Amino acid sequence: MNPYIALLRQNRNFRLLYIGQTISQLGDWFNAVAVYALLLDLTGSATAVAWMMIVQFLPVAIVGPIAGVVVDRVDRRRLMIASDVLRGCLILGLLLVRRAEHVWIAYVVMALTVAASAFFEPARTATIPNITSDEELLPANALAAATWSAMLALGASLGGVVTAVAGRNVAFLINAASFFWSASFIVRTRYHSTPADRPPPSGIAELTGLTDLIEGVRYVRQRSHVAALMCVKAGWGLAGGVLLLLTVFGQRVFPVGSGSAAGIGVLYGARGVGAGLGPIALRWILGQQPKTLRRTIGPAFFTVGAFYMALAGAPALAVAAMCVLCAHIGGSILWVFSTVLLQLEVPDRFRGRVFAAELAMVTLVTSASSYWTAYELDRVGRSPRALSFALGALFCIPGVLWLIIQSRWKEPAAVSPPATTTSAGEEVLEGRIG
Repeated sequence: MNPYIALLRQNRNFRLLYIGQTISQLGDWFNAVAVYALLLDLTGSATAVAWMMIVQFLPVAIVGPIAGVVVDRVDRRRLMIASDVLRGCLILGLLLVRRAEHVWIAYVVMALTVAASAFFEPARTATIPNITSDEELLPANALAAATWSAMLALGASLGGVVTAVAGRNVAFLINAASFFWSASFIVRTRYHSTPADRPPPSGIAELTGLTDLIEGVRYVRQRSHVAALMCVKAGWGLAGGVLLLLTVFGQRVFPVGSGSAAGIGVLYGARGVGAGLGPIALRWILGQQPKTLRRTIGPAFFTVGAFYMALAGAPALAVAAMCVLCAHIGGSILWVFSTVLLQLEVPDRFRGRVFAAELAMVTLVTSASSYWTAYELDRVGRSPRALSFALGALFCIPGVLWLIIQSRWKEPAAVSPPATTTSAGEEVLEGRIG
């Protein structure tokens, strides 16, 4: 049986988590296209979109250290449910944005929504090894990435059409509803979702989480291979301003009709298709041995860079979409393979802090890259094509660094395998799934 179909049919907990993810991400991409189109239409400024991207990234970097401690302390299932409900309520605030002077509301709403996501995403990523077996881990992450990508492709494309035809408010309502629906599926999961039995915190340092934070930093410092894997996504974020360029290419270089939503939707849709193809195709070709996954990361950086450099010379929207698709085949390999390797390596009690710190790093670096890209577009007057070439070349830097790291890689000492399931969500009487 196909491993992806078998995983969904036999593992009830993963299936419910997966369905919730699918629904909320579809709504997210409806929302993303509508928000970017809203800012471009009301302000006409690429900088306004760049600030929105920064607002969608920076809160994660600020909240990340606290979120990691919380994820490793509390019931992760309940934390995901609470985050979904809060995000659904917050998104409704976008309905208030109707004129240029209301744009600040969109920034506040999205900042708070993303801050809630800073708790949800590390909890979800840390949960996957607890509800899957070691053999299911790569298929589970590849499927999750493919779904994210499919929802990007479908949501961005449909979001562009719906926004153009029915208006932005419909897209905002769909996104809000998707969070509530996602929470309803996570409520139905059943697994041991608290990381470990811990004594009650005592003292100021433990109550504030400072002790846990220091413990997490010490864990990473003592394991250089974990630190290297945590930096893979941040390496991608170094040239993360390419995401801003997709909106600018959709509006200025390859506009469709009188608005900006349709062109943006096509390019973001291509991004989603490419991101979905990458990890599934490479798993089928290369298998899922950790050593092979590590060796693929370096070439993936160069793949992203080459196709974003090619985007600079794309003569038409169809060619541009193909370049974006191929670039994000490489991008998704970076994200999925580094995630799987960390899930295999990091013990359950540290996963929340590790994945929250990783998420904080990539969002911080991507924010800086997005701001620089917007500055070059609006203040310096660089063309989108020139910046696409420059950012594509920038991807070569982390690619070269990873090849150097890989050449000096030493296999880490054996660690206890992550808690897993031996079949479809069977609970073992040791107090965890495994």
